Amino acid sequence: MPTDPPQVPALEELLAGAHVVSLPMRVKFRGIMERESLLLRGPAGWGEFCPFPEYGDAEASRWLAAAIEAAWEGFPAALRSVIPVNATVPAVPAARVPEVLARFGRVDAVKVKVAERGHTLDDDTARVAAVRAALPDAAIRVDANGGWDVPGAVEALTRLAGVGLEYAEQPVPAIDGLAEVRRQLQAAGTPVLIAADESVRKESDPLRVARAGAADLLVVKVAPLGGVRRALDIVAQAGLPAVVSSALDTSVGIRAGLALAAALPELPYACGLGTVSLFESDITTDPLVSDDGAIRLRDAAADAGLLERYAASGERRDWWLARLRRVHALLAA
Repeated sequence: MPTDPPQVPALEELLAGAHVVSLPMRVKFRGIMERESLLLRGPAGWGEFCPFPEYGDAEASRWLAAAIEAAWEGFPAALRSVIPVNATVPAVPAARVPEVLARFGRVDAVKVKVAERGHTLDDDTARVAAVRAALPDAAIRVDANGGWDVPGAVEALTRLAGVGLEYAEQPVPAIDGLAEVRRQLQAAGTPVLIAADESVRKESDPLRVARAGAADLLVVKVAPLGGVRRALDIVAQAGLPAVVSSALDTSVGIRAGLALAAALPELPYACGLGTVSLFESDITTDPLVSDDGAIRLRDAAADAGLLERYAASGERRDWWLARLRRVHALLAA
């Protein structure tokens, strides 16, 4: 990519402003009930380094580049100040859907997690139907996180299409599979668009999915792509509509997502940036949560009292700081 990465500060500078927190979740999300994150304070503000524990150091280096951009460089100019966002419904039983939706207030779009391990297509169908029953006019998108194979995806999306889907996010893991699912749905006249997430952020070449004709739109997340500026560059080169989403971030990470959404030339879809509502608490006294289906663009500063209250255990802090040292060495090499 032509976008240059931000200059990497010295490790000592990062460590001086590092805080490791563990935030309790309201509902299980990605199999966890607590979200750990390492927050960095730099001259431009706060950055968030929170790759999931199973990610390797090379992949995590892009997350650190994004945190450094936020805290040491700042964000590009904004084209809009109000960002529409969707609600997110984890893989909960259908009966809990109204409870989850209530935390988001009024929304015009909802992302529903499907294809999670231990859940059946009947479970997914009931969950999506419960969302439609609660919000008859909302745009509904489903996110499978690559949990289906091609036949399973075609079967599931054909069935779920009856509820009315805006799009399906990463129904299968591989780019070739995405292209095949998209082809079969189009051939059958099934009106479901395909969005690529992992096939953008986990690929060494994030533009491959666009060249393969495997998706109708891209889901872009600041941290896995290495920062706002790199994400903007990827979207421009791909030539596809983009949905800005997050990786279960605190308000500090959501601020970076809002910066990307604010800087995109076009923003045709509500963004997946409402996930702070899934936390019991945040690390700022002014959380970046949806108000009437949108978030107003503003900065997010970590609060000293909340950083102390939700500080991770000594063992987990040591684990994250060791990870920071390793990943910094890769990024600075």
